[in-house]
Amino acid sequence: MLKYEIFINPKSLKTLENDIWTEEHLPAVLKIGNNRYKIGLNFRGNVIRKKKKKSYHITFEKPYLVNGAHEIHLNAEFDDISLSRNKLSLDFFNQIGVISPHSKHILLYINGFAKGIYLELESFDQYLLKKRNLPEGAIIYATNYFANFSLLTPENDLKTSLDEGYTIKYGEQKDLQRLEEFIAMLNTLNKSQFEKEIEKYLDVDQYLTWLSGVVCTQNFDGFIHNYAIYLNGESKLFEMTPWDYDGTWGRDLRGRPLDHDFVPISGYNTLTGRILDCSLFKRKYKEIMSSILEDHFNLEILTPIIEQQIHRLRPFIETDPYIKIKEDKFVQEIDFICNFIKKRSSYLKEKIGILS
Repeated sequence: MLKYEIFINPKSLKTLENDIWTEEHLPAVLKIGNNRYKIGLNFRGNVIRKKKKKSYHITFEKPYLVNGAHEIHLNAEFDDISLSRNKLSLDFFNQIGVISPHSKHILLYINGFAKGIYLELESFDQYLLKKRNLPEGAIIYATNYFANFSLLTPENDLKTSLDEGYTIKYGEQKDLQRLEEFIAMLNTLNKSQFEKEIEKYLDVDQYLTWLSGVVCTQNFDGFIHNYAIYLNGESKLFEMTPWDYDGTWGRDLRGRPLDHDFVPISGYNTLTGRILDCSLFKRKYKEIMSSILEDHFNLEILTPIIEQQIHRLRPFIETDPYIKIKEDKFVQEIDFICNFIKKRSSYLKEKIGILS
């Protein structure tokens, strides 16, 4: 496993620790093997900032790009006993054909002190698009739970703006206005009008594939948060990509067990509801979900991937000062995740008939 060493002025580190919500990136140096990079360092995330083991956001300053990326994320995965759910999820989305950030586990040290096992994630930005040879296009982040494709907040209050919950990562104001236009359309047109207009805004097949991934991995927050929207510069259509998938594979974002049938096959959010109200799209969703259950979301395919991932991390568990569980408890997550897949797959196959 690669070793990442960060060196930062102790006063700067103290500044970060005293103000965990600061938006300022402080100067530091990142050493990977024999290479040194000047970086900007800050904490990332919301709930995780309050934990003992925090996540980090790194921007490369000199050079500006490293391996084609300007920024990376180092996720603590603090509440995931397996340290693996995020990576398993993002890799799963890539396997089913949904653009997702690549990731890898690393060992992090700051000023010589071991900080433990971290998951390095690509930033979903214009540089990722270039690396994947994808058309340039706007990228909009769903930054809070107001990103539910509705006119109402999750508390059923009228939104003050249709772009509440969204932040432009890359693009222009007109791209955000396009999203607002889309949200207004899907909330105001009748069924027949919606069926005619939706495919002018959204790559529906891609959305249904993304929806299948969220439903299979059972990320409850994934429908109104934990995603980014990509406005494909060639098709001019919106596409979806996942983000922060630690609350999956049978556990919630705090690591607590979730029943295998907690999220229905029909998913959530206003956009999903409107799409699945159309018989043509519902049949298409059934086809996509059936194919994924057959070819991807099953124990034959996933068990060796899970076992390899857990056993790759196993020798390094004792080096992480924040991990308090024993090695055998860590390895037991293989059975926990596999048991979830078995039950979840059976449940989805049982419920797929309601999509007819």
